[in-house]
Amino acid sequence: MTVPAPLTGVVPPVCTPLTPEGEVDVPSLLRLVDHLLDGGVSGLFVLGSSSEAAYLTDRQRRVVAEAVTGHVGKEVPVLAGAIDMTTPRVLDHVRSVTEAGADAVVVTAPFYARTHPAEIARHYRLTAERSPVPVVAYDLPASVHSKLPAELVLELAAEGTLAGLKDSSGDEAGFRSVVTGARAHPGITGFSVLTGSELLVDAALAMGADGAVPGLANVDPHGYVRLYELCRAGDWTAARAAQERLCALFGMVRAGDPARMGGGSAALGAFKAALHLRGVIACPVTAEPQVPLSPEEVERVGESLAAAGLL
Repeated sequence: MTVPAPLTGVVPPVCTPLTPEGEVDVPSLLRLVDHLLDGGVSGLFVLGSSSEAAYLTDRQRRVVAEAVTGHVGKEVPVLAGAIDMTTPRVLDHVRSVTEAGADAVVVTAPFYARTHPAEIARHYRLTAERSPVPVVAYDLPASVHSKLPAELVLELAAEGTLAGLKDSSGDEAGFRSVVTGARAHPGITGFSVLTGSELLVDAALAMGADGAVPGLANVDPHGYVRLYELCRAGDWTAARAAQERLCALFGMVRAGDPARMGGGSAALGAFKAALHLRGVIACPVTAEPQVPLSPEEVERVGESLAAAGLL
């Protein structure tokens, strides 16, 4: 499938269901994909943060990419993370996921080694030169410890290196600079600007963003698609109410006790617990060494689902 230019709508970062032994649970993964497609999503993003890509082996990443692209066929575009520390390793992932059938790749800045903006630009240019599919930048400073400057993103977009941006930086001013800069630049066409926020989708769309990549959309794809459609229709009062419902639902990520687990364990554990409670996946286990939710914490996730009308 050719990725629409720009890609719009809700593109969930697909969770990776695992067996109790820590292997990819392909039947659950495909049920999750069907759950998302039934919700009306515009695309799927596998092997990102919500997919636990950092915890998966290269073999497991390939299993995920092949399973999802093979199941979806050409129904919606599949974006796949090619996320690693250096350009050569990223190019290995690009080769793997595109051979599996991915329609675009999503790439962070390099990490571990400290990088200069010139090196980040070189990383994206080399990746785009050798990728057979479009490259979407992933701005994730919390994990890669460098921020993609708006001016660099726009420069790479204008020269055709980047086809889009998934912004999970939390920098609303920088995000707005990309949105307005892409709209105003005569050399930028078909560039997708997507927010990774669960909580500010209505605000991002009001700014002019093309769509959203919210992890919580795994749990409630229908809710996010409805929010997107309300924003596109200009019904901002109803959109605000839909966003506030989703903000309340997102409270499930606080079910985990911060004294004994990190925010990633709590959030991914909550998403998977919710999917298990909804009957979508067989097992809510997260990859090691993440700390699992307790039965009491899972019960609190269930209360969030019930309050949102999802149980």
